[in-house]
Amino acid sequence: MKTSASRMALSALLLILVVSGCATYQVKTTNTTPIVTQQTLLSEDQLLDVAIVRFDPGEMPTEQDDNPLYFAEIRKAESQYFPFLLMQAMQKSAAWGPVRIVPQGSVPLDLNVTAKILSSDGEQLKLWVHAFDATGRTWLEKEYQGLASRYAYDPKHKDSSEPFADLYNRIANDLLNYRRQLSNQQVAYLHELAALRFAGNFAPQVFADYVNQNNDGYYQISRLPASGDSMMQRLQSIRERDQMYIDTLQEYYSQYAREMAVAYRAWRDQSYQEVIAMRELEEEARKRTILGAAAIVGGVLGAGSPDAVARAASYVGVAGGGYMLKSGMDKSDQAQIHIDALLELGESLEASIAPQSIELEDRTVTLSGTVDDQYQQWQALLKEIYQLERGESVH
Repeated sequence: MKTSASRMALSALLLILVVSGCATYQVKTTNTTPIVTQQTLLSEDQLLDVAIVRFDPGEMPTEQDDNPLYFAEIRKAESQYFPFLLMQAMQKSAAWGPVRIVPQGSVPLDLNVTAKILSSDGEQLKLWVHAFDATGRTWLEKEYQGLASRYAYDPKHKDSSEPFADLYNRIANDLLNYRRQLSNQQVAYLHELAALRFAGNFAPQVFADYVNQNNDGYYQISRLPASGDSMMQRLQSIRERDQMYIDTLQEYYSQYAREMAVAYRAWRDQSYQEVIAMRELEEEARKRTILGAAAIVGGVLGAGSPDAVARAASYVGVAGGGYMLKSGMDKSDQAQIHIDALLELGESLEASIAPQSIELEDRTVTLSGTVDDQYQQWQALLKEIYQLERGESVH
């Protein structure tokens, strides 16, 4: 009759055979959700203006964080690139007015979209999206996740589409679905409210009491300016200038996206391969280390067994277990090589997304990491223009 030690020794070897036969799988194909388009032509006053705020890059890692797949420089670049892809998806639905990427600190428009990047490594993309209208009412607030197909970066497949197009299309479709629930009167109200909130931001001494917040925290119109109000007309002119400046920024974002696309796609291709390879190596290293330890334990326990079969298994277990422990550590070293490769790729991408400059009528604005600062300076300039037009002194 076999002893408990012999059974443990044989069980350890059986565990090695079972786990070593396990395999990892990749997503081989994904179906892209098609964009839902507006079938009936909407009049201009029924088209909502959309502001997509540059995405929050997410939590920045500290030096103590052990997260080799996170690069602060690339994440910052993604926070400007991803909004452009969402903007393109929304424009394809033909259901909106101007869809613009706006700097942080912009006055809310009819519809406003913000997002936080939760994870991005070429294989998987997770975004937390919050969309709200001029009243502050939430349209959607949820997490979106996308997985890239292994064929998304395969040069043999001539598919140049965005690997995470499905994710952006789902966001665009969800927003359109909510839009379709609004009446014409609700749309007109959002237009009026957004204009009054802009006026209150530039001339609070005049328009502050035109908008208030109710008990639920939502913005609402308290009263409307008189028809043909001269101050409101001046502010409407200021608002049009502001929108023209933001339109100029769209040229920057478009150029930025075009220049980034090639390098970034190459990086995501490599990142995807590195992520898959590193995960497989780390999983294999973990299996080999665990099984190696189990084999050694089983071998030691079986060494003193009176059962000849168990003793033989114990010798194999100790030798094989020692080899698997070493093999597991070797695999971990290989994983570190892939981590180093990712770091080099991140540095090369950072060099390829240098800041760009755009020409305005009276000056040149350099758009780099200080786009938000430039926009704040622009808003300050607009307020000076408004004060000068009213004959007020500028301090």
